[in-house]
Amino acid sequence: MTTASQLSDGTRTWIDLYLDSAWMERGLSENSLSSYRRDLHGFALWCARQGESDLLKVQRGQLLEYLGYRLSQGYKARSTARLLSCLRGFYQYLLREKHLSLDPTLNIELPKLGRPLPKTLTEEDVDALLEAPDTSTVLGLRDRAMLELIYACGLRVSELVGLELSMLNLRAGVVRILGKGGKERLIPMGEEALEWLSTYLKEGRPQLIGDGQGPVLFPSLRGSFMTRQTFWHRLKRYAIDSGITKPLSPHTLRHAFATHLLNHGADLRVVQLLLGHSDLSTTQIYTHVAQHRLQQLHASHHPRG
Repeated sequence: MTTASQLSDGTRTWIDLYLDSAWMERGLSENSLSSYRRDLHGFALWCARQGESDLLKVQRGQLLEYLGYRLSQGYKARSTARLLSCLRGFYQYLLREKHLSLDPTLNIELPKLGRPLPKTLTEEDVDALLEAPDTSTVLGLRDRAMLELIYACGLRVSELVGLELSMLNLRAGVVRILGKGGKERLIPMGEEALEWLSTYLKEGRPQLIGDGQGPVLFPSLRGSFMTRQTFWHRLKRYAIDSGITKPLSPHTLRHAFATHLLNHGADLRVVQLLLGHSDLSTTQIYTHVAQHRLQQLHASHHPRG
């Protein structure tokens, strides 16, 4: 079976050049770059198995065959749409750099996607989750502060675990976040999060960071940045402890943050700024969640619901 190491040097070079360009021009995150690299390698390997080792010679028909192959393998429409978007960017880059005269992705339509409503938690669910850590322990105190902050500010998990002490301003009550593409935003933390952070900084962090003066706000037991996976595992444990049976991930708390703000009358553009969305349409999905909740309340409580 063909492996990534068996791709031609030329293919690997074109992929690397495109990803370097995408990183510089669009500020793609490491996760996005890894996904793009995986998609491009997968396509290149498939082409090589079909006898075409040069991505610059791929024709539109071969692209359609590959999309059909993915369909037969049970890939979801959303995954295929991301792949096609990646391939389109790759070939448009080659066209722009004058290495191609025709874009093989031209007139290939993206699969139609239904836009699923994000799964969210009720305010009661969130309260139970936040109270789950045992704050008499140093790890429980750290985790309580992390949970309070991710929910109070609607952070991505990568933003949370990557926080440094210098990014907090307790006096002003704000946290400075470096989001996708290196975009910076200031988010107010709220009284509860501030209170738990202050307690954690006095009583918890010094025990975790030890004698060093490291910058990490929420260190692991080794005093280094916690991984996203570690936080996810701890979150799952707290979900079990608090009796939450809904599917739960760190992103669920971000969804809850946005939905609860809108339920309480927040302006959509304010929520957009707090979440760090560059496009308002990305934020608008939460209005559907809030509207769905209002419909449920109406059906449950209105005499003619």
